[in-house]
Amino acid sequence: MTTEFNIPYGNLTEQKLDYYKTENAESSPLFVYFHGGGLECGDRGNGTPIAFEYLASRGISVVSADYRMYPSAHFPDFLTDCAECVAWCVKNLSYSELYVGGQSAGGYISMMLAFDKRYLAAHGIDCADKNQIAGFYLDAGQPTVHYNVLRERGLDTRLIRVDEAAPVYFIEEPAHPELLPRYEITVSDNDMVCRLEQNMMLRRTMLHVGYPEDKVKLVIMEGYTHCGYGGVIDEDGLSKYGKMVEKFIRG
Repeated sequence: MTTEFNIPYGNLTEQKLDYYKTENAESSPLFVYFHGGGLECGDRGNGTPIAFEYLASRGISVVSADYRMYPSAHFPDFLTDCAECVAWCVKNLSYSELYVGGQSAGGYISMMLAFDKRYLAAHGIDCADKNQIAGFYLDAGQPTVHYNVLRERGLDTRLIRVDEAAPVYFIEEPAHPELLPRYEITVSDNDMVCRLEQNMMLRRTMLHVGYPEDKVKLVIMEGYTHCGYGGVIDEDGLSKYGKMVEKFIRG
């Protein structure tokens, strides 16, 4: 494994990534990860690098990326940044399959890239084609309008809104279900208020409109609060989160 830090994927100060490169990267999966922090804090290092190192040691390369955040950012700056990051990886890195995911705010971003086709399509990438993106790891994201997007609008952050800033808004009957990537939706049983229920609703909506059941998995982490499993080291001294992502990617 080799690691390269502070690689620019765009021209802005925030547009940087770290690359955890496994051996034989060209024949290995690549996982592009976006960190949490409510779209207002956090960085590419707080996605528990121990998980990235574990994945790289297990034959899965990882990119962990920064993006613009509040208060200087505005919707959809963080989405266009992350789409640009994915496009940079497609153009510049070698891999066998591409996976995209993130935790909390990064889960929201990943949901938006998964379901609103416009962001990745701007770079010639079809988010609904498994040959381009094999899977989306959607960890504890908000499928309705993110609470800090509500704050940007001057609204009560507790409100539920579904519009073009809500991932679930874009879920519709897939034209080619057989070509869809795989999706794993992860959430805690004691998550943030409404987060468990909203993620369950997201999965049911996907199934209701025709997403194949074998492509949409819901994982409920029992005994954890919001993203509480992210930094856990298991009884083997290894990253629990790394193992969760590995299990998803290996199918």
